[in-house]
Amino acid sequence: MAIALERILTHPGGAHKDELLACSLLAAVHGVEIVRREPTEADLADPATAVVDVGGEHVPERSNFDHHQFPADHPPVCALSLVLQHLGIYDDARTFCDWLEPAEWFDTRGPNVTAKWLGIDRDTLSKLNSPIDVTLLRRFAKATRLAPGDVIYEMMRMTGQDLIDYVRSLRQRLDFIKDHAELWTVGESEILFLPRTEPMPDEPSSGIGRYLETIGKDKQVAALVYPDRRGTGYGLSRNNDHPAFDFTRIEAEPDVHFAHARGFVAKTSAADLGRLKQLLEVARV
Repeated sequence: MAIALERILTHPGGAHKDELLACSLLAAVHGVEIVRREPTEADLADPATAVVDVGGEHVPERSNFDHHQFPADHPPVCALSLVLQHLGIYDDARTFCDWLEPAEWFDTRGPNVTAKWLGIDRDTLSKLNSPIDVTLLRRFAKATRLAPGDVIYEMMRMTGQDLIDYVRSLRQRLDFIKDHAELWTVGESEILFLPRTEPMPDEPSSGIGRYLETIGKDKQVAALVYPDRRGTGYGLSRNNDHPAFDFTRIEAEPDVHFAHARGFVAKTSAADLGRLKQLLEVARV
């Protein structure tokens, strides 16, 4: 980001998830104070002051990120959406963060319309409230200024950094899977196979489910085969608990050292592709 911020400014009074997370992202990137008050014309004109969820304009080149001036029929976007766009990670965040679109609806359409859009009743939506959200929002609302080192500030900065890291690392992980994964057919079932590579990812199976969603195969693929992070062999697991495989069927095989009693995952020391396919044939229901 070309602009070096000196402060982040958002409205006083009640706090909501969208401006808290928007400020968290900016705090993670810039590490500057967060001030809660109404903006002045000088604030809005100053690119070094990020004005978030207040001010009546969305002008990212001046670091202004408000959505309240958008017309009522505008697609649901909130201050968080605008900051994610500014950071260049909005599209990936919408793809990888299932909670983001409901958060946009909740902030721009309210709880009743959002509940209807989700296909649930209003009471069910209320039952999903988290005490973590409540505490952070209440403490944030009470503050007039938060500086680096303050407990709430550091919680927000960590939240923003984790969100950025998650979105960016998952994009890298999906690109890795795209470059290395193979689709096998065993019987009538599709299998995703991820080979062992050097270097190995810390969590070899991480991101596979999301990758299958992006290629439209999350329902078709019945099982996954991926490097075992604790050994030199492979893990075998059902995808989305698909009924086509029961890995208790291979628990007696000499190169299988673990098979879960419920049959959804097994671990083998086998590394030969032919042998892995044999194990899948035995496990096939």
